[in-house]
Amino acid sequence: MKYFAHETAVIDAGCTIGDGTKIWHFSHIMPDCTIGEGCNIGQNVVVSPGVILGKNVKIQNNVSIYTGVICEDDVFLGPSMVFTNVINPRSAVNRKAEYSKTVVRVGASIGANATIVCGHDIGKFAFIGAGAVVTKHVPDYALMVGNPARQMGWMSEHGERLNFDASGHAICEGSGEKYLLENGSVKKIEE
Repeated sequence: MKYFAHETAVIDAGCTIGDGTKIWHFSHIMPDCTIGEGCNIGQNVVVSPGVILGKNVKIQNNVSIYTGVICEDDVFLGPSMVFTNVINPRSAVNRKAEYSKTVVRVGASIGANATIVCGHDIGKFAFIGAGAVVTKHVPDYALMVGNPARQMGWMSEHGERLNFDASGHAICEGSGEKYLLENGSVKKIEE
């Protein structure tokens, strides 16, 4: 395999790591996880057993990705953001059989210090603001902020806030791509 791992990184047996991936200082890649091509795993990151990361996933420093989490391609995980995998943890009670699954869909971004409560999927190209606490499923393209996280608008695939006109149309200021808001959901208009 052609990936880079800093000499202080720990990579357990049974992992699959894609070409071009970089694993930085003091990170721990645990058994039986799958990491796609071109990922960047920052300093002091833990990837727990069975986690699946797609291609080009960017993980900033001090993130723990627990068993039950799947990140699809092009996901961004900001510094010190948090996933959980059990809804009611107790030190004296083993709940490994109760881990909840969380899927972060293609292109989603999760800001610094955000918390994703387990069992709540993040839609494609959604944008979770710094410090937000996600306690429910997040729609595609949604902008979520606060504690608990509330939807404050919509984001483009380019990472720009979308401003829809009365007919439900918006143009991304960064890319010029067009979007349609219809029946409470957003889709990109392919031309």
